Amino acid sequence: MAAMNENAVIQGYGQGRLNRDGIRIHDPEDFEGMRVAGRLAAQILDRVVPLVTPGVATIELDSAIHDMIREAGAKSATVGYKGYRHASCISINHVVCHGIPSEKRLREGDILNIDVTVIVDGWYGDTSRMYVAGKPSRKAERLIDITHDCLMEGIAAVRPGNTFGDIGAAIQRHAEGHRCSVVRDFCGHGIGRVFHSAPNVLHYGRPGTGPVLEPGMFFTIEPMINIGRAETKILDDDWTAVTRDRSLSAQFEHAVGVTEDGCEIFTLSPAGLFHPTWARD
Repeated sequence: MAAMNENAVIQGYGQGRLNRDGIRIHDPEDFEGMRVAGRLAAQILDRVVPLVTPGVATIELDSAIHDMIREAGAKSATVGYKGYRHASCISINHVVCHGIPSEKRLREGDILNIDVTVIVDGWYGDTSRMYVAGKPSRKAERLIDITHDCLMEGIAAVRPGNTFGDIGAAIQRHAEGHRCSVVRDFCGHGIGRVFHSAPNVLHYGRPGTGPVLEPGMFFTIEPMINIGRAETKILDDDWTAVTRDRSLSAQFEHAVGVTEDGCEIFTLSPAGLFHPTWARD
């Protein structure tokens, strides 16, 4: 689940230490907790793949996800979070993020982001990816490709000594180089034994700016990329964010940890289904 792009973030729990920027530096043994939580979240999204078909209601997908989480002996981080009642966010077409599962049924060619966060032994595994109901349009397929590559460009910039501005700049450069826009109203966030913590991980920026990356930092990178303009608005339900111009939007999210020489992705798809290339078959 994306964080609002604002200064206030939740802080404070027992592991590791806070650096001068208020970002938690986790201990080496903390990586294992994130691996377990991240792998479960990714496995659940793998299991959702065959369920995404034209005619299925998004509430049915959410119910299946909630069952999977309970069967694994884990908890959903989103059920009860600030009053939210579902185990996933499902964002269709021009919905940027935080789409609420409902009786709405998917139509042929719909693209959708499904975002899941689980809690395993106190550690949060947070990831999202794109799905397609049936066959996507060429325009939608192109947006999905660009958004996936934006995420991977951002991850490639994660290594000690680089800055959070380097991550954002890499994402922005790739998106705008393909004539797409980067949503600025929402951002990635620190994660670990709390859902949202410092830092705010912006998906745009200038190289060399922002806090310096250090081994032991855990955070999400989750760019939201629009075919049209970047501006969003939140609907009357106080959750669903949509593009103001109703252009298509896409998002991919990984949770990562900074290592001594690069980064570890905690939410890799065990089945290799993170990018919906299967939709092209």
